[in-house]
Amino acid sequence: MKLTSTSFVDQLFMSERNAFGKVDGPAHVALAGNANPHFAWSDVPPGVQSFALICHDPDVPSKPDDVNQEGREVPADLPRVDFFHWVLVDIAPDVREIAEGAYSSGITPRGKGGPLAPNNTRQGINDYTGWFANDRDMNGEYFGYDGPCPPWNDSIVHRYIFTLYALDIASVPVDGAFTGQDVLAAIKGHILAQCSMTGLYTLNPRLLPSAD
Repeated sequence: MKLTSTSFVDQLFMSERNAFGKVDGPAHVALAGNANPHFAWSDVPPGVQSFALICHDPDVPSKPDDVNQEGREVPADLPRVDFFHWVLVDIAPDVREIAEGAYSSGITPRGKGGPLAPNNTRQGINDYTGWFANDRDMNGEYFGYDGPCPPWNDSIVHRYIFTLYALDIASVPVDGAFTGQDVLAAIKGHILAQCSMTGLYTLNPRLLPSAD
C-alpha cells in the first residue's frame, strides 16, 4: 500500500492548520487550526474488510520536569514515550481518501465527542485526555483528531507518524473510550498491509525550518 497527502510532505514539516498549537511570541503558544490532514491510499491488497488510521508522536518527554518551563529546555537525551493524536477505525473497505478537516476542524475545549464519527467510522480517545485531566478549563474526553502541540522548549523536533492499516475484519473489536494501545492489540493478527507517513513539527523557535 501507498499513503499520500496534499496536507504535508512525508518527512517534512506540517502546517499550523493541522496543528493544535502554533508559535506565539512571548506567550509561546496559541491555538492553531487543528484540521485533520488529507490522506489518500492506493495499492490495496485483496481481502480488505476495513481500514484503521492511527497517529502517534514517539518523541514526547517521559518526565515533565522541564516541559514548558521558562529558562529551561527539555534535553534531547531524555527518554521519550508515545502520545496518540488520532485513533480512527472501521473505515469502509471501498474508501481511498480522507479529506482535510473531515474529522476535525478547530479545537473543542473538553474534547470532541465519540466514539461515533463521520462516514460510519469510530474514533478512540487521544492522549490529550490525560494531558488535560487536571486542567479545569480543558479536561474531558478527547475523541478523534487533535494535532501537534509539542513542548515549546523541547530541544528536538517531534515526529507525527500516521499509519494506515488494511484489516481482514470489518470492525475492530473495541468499545467505548478505546485508546490507540487498545486498537493495536485488537488488530494484531488481522493486518493485511500497512503504510505510513511522518510529519514534523516544533514550537521551539530556534528549530523552526525558517531558522538558520
